Amino acid sequence: MHNPAAFGKVAVLMGGASAEREVSLMSGTGVLAALRARGVDAHAFDPAGRDLSALRGEGFARCFIALHGRFGEDGTVQGALELMGIPYTGPGVMASAIAMDKVMTKRVWTADGLATPRYVRLAAGQQQREQVRAVPDVLGLPLIVKPPREGSSIGVTKVRGYSDMQDAVALSARYDPDVLCEEFIEGEEVTCPVIGTGLDAQALPVVRICAPEGAYDYQNKYFTDDVQYQCPSGLPEAEERAIQHLVLAAYRTLGCRGWGRADLMIRASDRKPFLLEMNTSPGMTSHSLVPMSARAAGIGYEELCLRILATAALDYSDAQRAAKA
Repeated sequence: MHNPAAFGKVAVLMGGASAEREVSLMSGTGVLAALRARGVDAHAFDPAGRDLSALRGEGFARCFIALHGRFGEDGTVQGALELMGIPYTGPGVMASAIAMDKVMTKRVWTADGLATPRYVRLAAGQQQREQVRAVPDVLGLPLIVKPPREGSSIGVTKVRGYSDMQDAVALSARYDPDVLCEEFIEGEEVTCPVIGTGLDAQALPVVRICAPEGAYDYQNKYFTDDVQYQCPSGLPEAEERAIQHLVLAAYRTLGCRGWGRADLMIRASDRKPFLLEMNTSPGMTSHSLVPMSARAAGIGYEELCLRILATAALDYSDAQRAAKA
């Protein structure tokens, strides 16, 4: 942290080939500028245009992953970096792969008794009209339909009636052959970032999200100022602590390290929080929520980027590799 040269040559991975490419480029540009402002020898690297093997060939010592979605947040890039022995930010291969799949994430959380909305998974061969129309009988209305392996609210629909189900499933299936149908939790949406690993992981302040007519969609997330964010959240202290405690448990259960951000809903009827998903490479744009939460904790954007970079690691250390050789 106090000697930026010690980080060596750093690649900021941005862009990529996912549906979230545009957002990733915005995140990566911000991170790159912040690291350079603190004296880090940082360089942009877009895996969509360059082979990852160039990272080793050009002497990069570590990577800041600012990729979002598939081929960047799902364990694939993490696996490649493991093979090359280049430390990287964020969770490792297994945690990234599980967290990228919202169905698998729910299964893990449910197994550990962590609250998450009820759901129905419609696999590629289970999306006939009669199967689709039966989902509201199980989950009730309204409900949420979304691709389980996308982010940034891409392909997400809030379904209010039976007649809307088929179109919602068709939209989701454009991005993922599987479709996740999820119980809608009526209440407030919040998010809570985490920095660190294991018992040293720290939950940052909760951010409360107030979107126009509840439409916290791709456009409102990144390209308008219509959404209001409250941080400090204004929640009762005990409620905020309970959310942070739940988020840390969710983070550790998935095996996350480095950093991440959990999205949740607080049910209005009883104020119970429900986990929606864990983002293992959260946005770092001007609208992003991790920097906002960090500011409330007294951590500026540039310092935040340095702290995240300092957590770059491998699933298997050099010592472990040597022992297996």
